[in-house]
Amino acid sequence: MSSSLRPDCDAVALAVSGLLGGLLLWRLGLHTQGGRPFSAPWVTLVPVTAMAAAELLRRNAPRTALTIGVLALVADQLTRGSLATVLMFTDVMYAAALYGTPAAARRLPVATLLVTVASTIGFLAWFRRPEALLIGLVIGLVSFVPALTGVSVRSHRTAADTARLAAAQTARLAEMDRIQAVAAERARMARELHDMVANHLSAVAIHSTAALSIDDPETSRNALKVIRENSVEGLAEMRRLIGLLREGGEDGAPAAAPTLASLDALVEQANVNGAAGGLVCVREDARPVEAGALPTPVELAAYRIVQESLTNALKHAAPGPVTVRLGLADEVLTVEVTSVSGSRPGPTAPGSGAGLVGMRERVALLGGTFSAGTEPGAEGTKLWRVRAELPVRERESRE
Repeated sequence: MSSSLRPDCDAVALAVSGLLGGLLLWRLGLHTQGGRPFSAPWVTLVPVTAMAAAELLRRNAPRTALTIGVLALVADQLTRGSLATVLMFTDVMYAAALYGTPAAARRLPVATLLVTVASTIGFLAWFRRPEALLIGLVIGLVSFVPALTGVSVRSHRTAADTARLAAAQTARLAEMDRIQAVAAERARMARELHDMVANHLSAVAIHSTAALSIDDPETSRNALKVIRENSVEGLAEMRRLIGLLREGGEDGAPAAAPTLASLDALVEQANVNGAAGGLVCVREDARPVEAGALPTPVELAAYRIVQESLTNALKHAAPGPVTVRLGLADEVLTVEVTSVSGSRPGPTAPGSGAGLVGMRERVALLGGTFSAGTEPGAEGTKLWRVRAELPVRERESRE
């Protein structure tokens, strides 16, 4: 027997139990009817054996099992009959509806109901006695009720499988959302860390290199002063970031995010850091932006873009002016930072390109536009321009 037709343990147990029960009833001489064409007692065992064989196929070949079962049940009616044959047939009918094809599961209850009704009407017309209704009832109990039960159990199993599949899909989607949320949070933390610390560390690197390369006590003293100021401010920024990452600070007060009101201090600090490289930072707002007039995410993004642009100018710009411009028009905040593009004298700090990536990501999160590159300047010079347009439509919904 192939592995696909090998009966399972339940089928073997039902077949053996039915066959032993049929043998016991035959040995005790208990039969369901008399006066049949084949009245020899041993003939009753033939349908019992055939029905037990059908039980072995109840799960792996339900259609074959039902065919054998119907033939065995008809044959049982030509003998003295055995209750074991009838009981095993109810299980074969149940298994056919439960394990058969979806089409068979739909047709069996209808077919058995029609057989039950037709048999009841036929026997009632033949015997013309009310007791004929009992025959129809027995036929319904043997065929229609097991088929209906099998379909009902099948529907419940299908619903349970669907629910399990939906739960598994929901779990996978939740895990994907969690992974994406973790990745987004890591990217946000990387941007914050880079924007807050890169400016200070770049100044420290440049001035420490200048102090080591220029043998002048006054220059070294000024460089150490700038290094100390940037170190202290960098540590303060780091403490603020750590406070944001914790559930709550020791005093329970949340750390405030930088706003555009701090731009003047940022530009002044860039002037101090870039003095050794001949950089002069100025702020030329096309239209002053009032404090608190913009959504917090927009203010934070604008501040970080200016901060990162000044850091890049400190590391790469040639001597000359560094201009910061802000303008608010048509619900769009424009941030623009220009510096002189070219080689610069003195010490420099290496760049990784993460700053431009971070600025582009910040602008994309707010649905704005970002550009960075060189363009012609006055007297044959080249300018490096960083420009970001940040929509401020969130302010309308907030108001």
